[in-house]
This record gives sequence, C-alpha cells and structure tokens, in this order.
Amino acid sequence: MAKAWHLTSRPQGLPTMENFALRELPDAPLEKDQLRVRNLWLSVDPYMRGRMNDAKSYAAGFQIDQPMTGGAIGEVIESKMDGFAVGDLILHMAGWRDGGIIGLDMMPNKLPEDAIAAGLSPQTFLHNMGLTGGTAWIGLLRVAAAKPGDTIFVSASAGAVGSAVVQIAKAREMTVIGSAGGAEKCAWVEDLGADATIDYKAGPVLPQLVAALERLGKPGIDVYFDNVGGEHLDAAFATANDFARFAICGMIDVYNDVKPQEMQYLVRTIPARIRMEGFIYTDQFIDCMEEFYADMAGLIASGAVTMRETVHDGLAATPDAFLGLFSGGNIGKMLVRL
Repeated sequence: MAKAWHLTSRPQGLPTMENFALRELPDAPLEKDQLRVRNLWLSVDPYMRGRMNDAKSYAAGFQIDQPMTGGAIGEVIESKMDGFAVGDLILHMAGWRDGGIIGLDMMPNKLPEDAIAAGLSPQTFLHNMGLTGGTAWIGLLRVAAAKPGDTIFVSASAGAVGSAVVQIAKAREMTVIGSAGGAEKCAWVEDLGADATIDYKAGPVLPQLVAALERLGKPGIDVYFDNVGGEHLDAAFATANDFARFAICGMIDVYNDVKPQEMQYLVRTIPARIRMEGFIYTDQFIDCMEEFYADMAGLIASGAVTMRETVHDGLAATPDAFLGLFSGGNIGKMLVRL
C-alpha cells in the first residue's frame, strides 16, 4: 500500500513534525487516464512553505488532512493513460509519497529517452533540467535580460537555483558575485566559477559586497538575482549601477516569519532607475521550454553546468529534508531518494 505525507495543521512560523503525518493512500483498480507509479526521487523546495498557509498565492495551498504534492520522478508500473507504458520514467507532481495512482492533474511527462540514454540521471529533471534550472535560466536571461559583460550578484548561490544562476552567467561571460552561508558553501560556489563570494554568516552583507566589487574593479552590479530578500536585497539596492535589473525569485528570509523588510537603500531605485520584477517559472516556461531544454542540455553536456545534490534516503525523511532548506542543510539541490 502506498503512503503519502499529509499536512495535519497550518504551521505558525517554521513547520515542525507535528504539522505532518504519514498515512496510507487508498488503493483501487485503475480508471481511464490514470497511472500507477513507483516513485524514485522526490523534490522539496522552498515554495512549498507558502503552500502550507491558508492564503491565496500563485500555487494552490495544501489542504488539511490531504496528501501533499510536489515534483517527483517515478516509474510507471501500470497504465490506462494514452502515451504511457509500463517502465516509462516520468516527471510528475505527485511527490511527498512513495507512489500510488495519479491522473492528468498531476501533470505526468515522460523523461526524454535520448537524454537518459546519453547518461543524464533521472533526478536531473528535478533540478538543472527542471524547475530549479528553468527558474535560474528564465530569471537571469529573460526577466533580468543579463548579457555578457554584466556584473551579477546572486544570493543563496549555493542553493539549487542560485548555483545554476552562477554557472549560466559564467557560461555567458558575466562577472559573478555569489552569497552563501559558511566557508564550505562559498568554496563550492567559487569552484563553480564565481569571481567572488560573500559569507553572510561572517558579517553584514553590504560591506562584503562593496569590498568584492572593489577587488574586481567594478563600480556596482548590473543584475541582482534574489533568492533571499532582506539584507541581501538592500545591499543590492545600495550597489546597483544605473539601469540595473533585479529578478526577484524568492525571499526565504521571511517565509517562516513575516516581518517588515527594512530597506535603507530602497530610495536608490529612483536615481539609479532600477527595474525590479518578481517572476514565477510557469509564467514564461511554455514559451521558452524548447530553447531552455536545448541550451541547458548543451551546458550540462559540456560540463559548464553541474549540480551538487544533498540526498536524504527514504520517504520518512521527507519532512526533515524540507526543513533542512531553512537551516542551511543543503548544498545544491535537496532531494529524497526512495
């Protein structure tokens, strides 16, 4: 019998294990347009925290005492859905579970057989070839319109999205400054090609960012890719060149504690003519999906883009993996292997 994690109560602040319960899923014969799957990999992502609230957002909220969902890679073990056969590897949205019955509402898509045959690991479609890689690509190249020669500042640059931004930017001959928490993460970001790093755990962000720009001989930043908000965003305002572009991807600094964002340098948006745009991956993905897949596949094949995976094993570990996103417990992409 398949099992799934259910949300049992709305978290107040950082979620705890008391907000989750692992329960059996009902079983039944397959109906038309249904698949029975065995999940192999699960994704946990910061946006899922917002889905635990009872508030209107771009992604539907999790319902109390109902199975939670998210990105997953599974194997089809029974099919009554056209185009899918037993043994197919699929990307779908019925995560937070070890398998079971899924329908069209879980958006199943077969993994490209040529990519798997070429040696691309299935879980890559949960990071660099999936949501996080696509978010990085769209935010940097479409929303921020970053171009060769630009100076880029990336917060949470040791995370799944941030690390992809660093590498895409370097592949396009940009100067990159990444912020991360701790010496190990900063060293990894530099290994990815970043020209300078900032350890936000070592002291205030703004003086470190100013010092990094001085070392690189740059007057300021042209693009800020925001995953954090708060102090990082304010430091970006303070150091922005004229006509800088800010792609606002996430603000994990306030996901568990809604607090005022004190922006001492927000006023610089006017004289510097800063353009700031929040974006959601799904808004633009369909329009540029083929271009993204072709570009990212080439970058991965050439070695220009890699990913470090932080892996938890077993369905029972899923909440711990998710909570680790908010305590700096991941380098690169956080995954659950089943």
